[in-house]
Amino acid sequence: MDRRETAALLAYIGRLDPRTIRTDPGEARDQLAQWHELLSNEDDDVPMATTHGWDARVVARRHIRTSPYQILPADVVRPWVSYRRDRLARHSDPTPPVDPDDQVAWTAALVSTRRAVAAGTAQPEQARAITTGRDGVDPKLKARLREIGSCIPPAARASLAPYRPARAAREAALAQGLPDALSVRCEWCLAQPGEPCRRRRIGPDDGARGTTPRATPHPGRLDLAAAQQGQQTEQAQQTAVA
Repeated sequence: MDRRETAALLAYIGRLDPRTIRTDPGEARDQLAQWHELLSNEDDDVPMATTHGWDARVVARRHIRTSPYQILPADVVRPWVSYRRDRLARHSDPTPPVDPDDQVAWTAALVSTRRAVAAGTAQPEQARAITTGRDGVDPKLKARLREIGSCIPPAARASLAPYRPARAAREAALAQGLPDALSVRCEWCLAQPGEPCRRRRIGPDDGARGTTPRATPHPGRLDLAAAQQGQQTEQAQQTAVA
């Protein structure tokens, strides 16, 4: 806030609260110098108004309406500090449009954005919420997934196959048109749908000593998945005939 804006703010306050008016030229000059010294600061200059919700006149009017005490410069500075703190708390640093290997430019871009947000000349950048469920997927992403068939490229899928044999066996079976064994519960090892079958080691007391994942499902689980697939196919045919 420059000296002229400070004088305008004091004139506005004087119209609302005549107690702040100084009729003596010397006292008026000292009052202006005091307010200007306290409102203007190199690190935290209080502006008259910003484009995003701050107005020193509104703050002064609110104080005069609600407080019986004569307004002081601190009654304007404190709301400004709260305004800055609130904006910075709602700001999440966006990725600067500079080379990330240039540390000086990267830091300067972050500092410049934060100062603009704190000064009220730019809006805080909110972090994007993580969407869940089918309704939260971007339509463009849906179209892209339908086009390529999977979010994992084929080369990456082939490279990952040795490290997840159960998933690779399941994908190979589905590609051949075989029933999805992992879509049903295994009656032998009690693996839930979506989980691979496990090999149980039985101790002398007939208790399970440990379990390790199997690359292929148990035969009984395959038979159960095939029966379920047959039922679904039969129901689909009956529905189509009806």
